[in-house]
Amino acid sequence: MRLRPAIAFSILFSIASAQAAPRNVVLIVTDDQGQDAGCYGNAVLKTPNIDALAADGTRFTNSYCTTASCSPSRSVILTGLFNHANGQYGLEHAANHFSSFSNVKSLPAMLDAAGYRTARIGKFHVGPESAYHFSNVLNANSRSAVEMADECRDVIEAESDQPFFLYFCTGDPHRAGVAKSLPLQPNSFGNRRGDAYPGVEAVHYKPEEVVVPPFLPDTPACRAELAQYYESISRVDAGVGRLIEILKKAGHYDNTLILFISDNGIPFPGAKTSAYEPSLRLPCVVRSPDAKQHGVVNKAFVSWVDIAPTILEFAGSEPAGRRKLHGRSFLPILDQEKPQGWDEVYASHTFHEITMYYPMRVVRSGKYKLIWNIAHPLPFPFASDLWGSATWQDCLTRGEDFVYGKRTIKTLLHRPQFELYDLEADPNEIHNLAGDDAHRDQLVALKTKLRDFQKRTGDPWILKWERE
Repeated sequence: MRLRPAIAFSILFSIASAQAAPRNVVLIVTDDQGQDAGCYGNAVLKTPNIDALAADGTRFTNSYCTTASCSPSRSVILTGLFNHANGQYGLEHAANHFSSFSNVKSLPAMLDAAGYRTARIGKFHVGPESAYHFSNVLNANSRSAVEMADECRDVIEAESDQPFFLYFCTGDPHRAGVAKSLPLQPNSFGNRRGDAYPGVEAVHYKPEEVVVPPFLPDTPACRAELAQYYESISRVDAGVGRLIEILKKAGHYDNTLILFISDNGIPFPGAKTSAYEPSLRLPCVVRSPDAKQHGVVNKAFVSWVDIAPTILEFAGSEPAGRRKLHGRSFLPILDQEKPQGWDEVYASHTFHEITMYYPMRVVRSGKYKLIWNIAHPLPFPFASDLWGSATWQDCLTRGEDFVYGKRTIKTLLHRPQFELYDLEADPNEIHNLAGDDAHRDQLVALKTKLRDFQKRTGDPWILKWERE
């Protein structure tokens, strides 16, 4: 069949227009946020903009960071390599002074080589800058995601033939500071009254109305801090709304891949810096203009090593350098609810602060999860912001037998070498099956998976199997 010239021209014009459309990317990374949003089932927390993004895209329910610590997690997000392979073993700032290897090829560098305009705003927290270089560095109050979004207008609205990659990292809901002495700060989440954050209509929460997750103690101190945590998340949500509004007005919402994630679990003991589910299992909402379905709830196990490969595939680029990325793109499964072959994730933690040596390696395969506490004879070390929190200090006054969530303080601080959990039967990870004869085969199988993972990803700590 021969097409009439007008129809043929129309088809060719449409194809050319589609090929010429920019393939922009916006990666939103919040700071210390768990799966806490309305779309993740919290009926109290008000996050209408995050919820709307999920309704227009895909919400992953089994999405995991690889290490529950800010700098190491961000290094994984930006390289597609586990932090034991990229060298960012702990926090980048101050005396901690950890940084990635100088020859690491990061996502902004790869996208820059692919012709992208790269820009970042907010928390950076990785090094060296030369390895993670962005062509544009924007400045705004990272506690005001609305101000951050407004500062990004020039990048989004610029008349350019180059697509943009915007790395948008809020300072919320991280704790605002470390308590230096007692009594503790009454507000440690940066919440302020009045017009301290222009453009943000603060959402306040009452301690008695918050939802206390099972891994935290239901105490007045914890409820008060959760209410503060909620307020800072609502502040993030306002910024997400403003950013999407700017994208839509600029005509870029329908040619932009938007990803919303967090770097690690919430800033309370039992979550951040640990290897339990509240530490690693995080929000992941993705809106792709290529997706055919909307409002998908996806049960695939995805990991932050998958973020860079996903973005690179969307951009039509390939990883740079000889080192193969550890993750894989989840673009092909965005429209699916339970895709095959996505039922396993790994985690690798070594440091947080320089004083916090406590390496852990983790595999979750199906319903089972194995944690290897490599330094298990040592008491579990505490991040300074968690130790100084009102929640923890209040619990310490109650003695080591006080039940913090589902564990005593004593068991939270002193952990066995191996922890094996059936997360279907025991979602709170309380009943350790590592010494159970009925689960011996499962333990052996997961140990083998861990060693294979360490060998495959060049983990120096693999030698601990033989030497210690």
